[in-house]
Amino acid sequence: MTIQQLAGRSLQKRLALAYAAGIYAAGVLVLVLVDVPLASVHAAKPIGQPSPSMITEAGPGISLPQLLMGSAVALVILIPVALALGWFVAGRFLHPLRAITATAKSISAGNLDSRLDLGEPTDELTELGHTLDDLFTRLQAAFDAQRHFVANASHELRTPLAGLRTLLEVALADPDADTDTLRSACREALALGGHQERLVQALLALATSERGITRWDTLDLAHVVEGALASRRDQATEKGIHLAEHLTPAVTAGDRGLIESLVANLIDNAIRHNHADGQVEVATQTSGTQVALTVTNTGPVIPGDQIQRLFQPFQKLAPDRHGRGDGYGLGLAIVNAVTQAHHATLTAGAHPEGGLSITVRFAHEPSLTSGGPPP
Repeated sequence: MTIQQLAGRSLQKRLALAYAAGIYAAGVLVLVLVDVPLASVHAAKPIGQPSPSMITEAGPGISLPQLLMGSAVALVILIPVALALGWFVAGRFLHPLRAITATAKSISAGNLDSRLDLGEPTDELTELGHTLDDLFTRLQAAFDAQRHFVANASHELRTPLAGLRTLLEVALADPDADTDTLRSACREALALGGHQERLVQALLALATSERGITRWDTLDLAHVVEGALASRRDQATEKGIHLAEHLTPAVTAGDRGLIESLVANLIDNAIRHNHADGQVEVATQTSGTQVALTVTNTGPVIPGDQIQRLFQPFQKLAPDRHGRGDGYGLGLAIVNAVTQAHHATLTAGAHPEGGLSITVRFAHEPSLTSGGPPP
């Protein structure tokens, strides 16, 4: 039989043939171990008058042809027995694998609820089943999150488009519209377009963050934070928010653009979700093999069980937290995606008096001196 013909057989057939060959080989070995001693056995035959104490002479008991004939018959009978036992053992061995295959075939993008639930006994195949159950659970969560994301993104994109269309239809339907009216409609249309553009940019930033890292650069978080704070001081001053910084060199490695996006979103989130005369503190530090970026702000009280939800796309805490309409619920989702892309850790805690403290810890990259400039 060629290798191609053997490979074309089912796995149970191949395993059955392997098990049958092992059983048959064991049977042949047993026969050999039994036949060799039997071939030398001689029956005891008395000489003269039978007496318990008389000397006896050995004579042949089992002839060699009889022994060979019996062995041949036993070997012939052993062939179907070995095949049957091999087929049974292979079937029992492959039963969990068939359950895995049947469940995997029944699972699709619209039906991720099926599970293997192989149970006991615990062996390599049941361990594989448990691993696949965990995989199916993660896939179901990912598909659900994707559906929610698409639905929320569609809603957020449709709102400014609907407003823009209504605005233009009203302006065109007004027969008495003068230049000032049309200019006002154009300004509102530009504002709606800007809102939509910022939303698309946020979605693009989120998608880029989730794509992963393609280039690793060495940079200092303190320099990145200084640049982000410099471009936002006027905005914070207009809202009556004080920016405080406690920056020490914190050298790490990663995608510079993504880390700048993370820092910008953390600071923007701290300013946006704050109150008048509030405060935002940004700190960087190096501790052992890690560097940490911490952003703390004052603001409304956040329930502890709602913190993790804020790091999901389009999740907002309450209407009063985004009543000004300048947030999309994507800032902290981008922060979370960038953190995961860099294999960093993110922790967040709410203050009893209000506000949030977020810390992102990156791996320390000591290739730069403590006071050296970024690359």
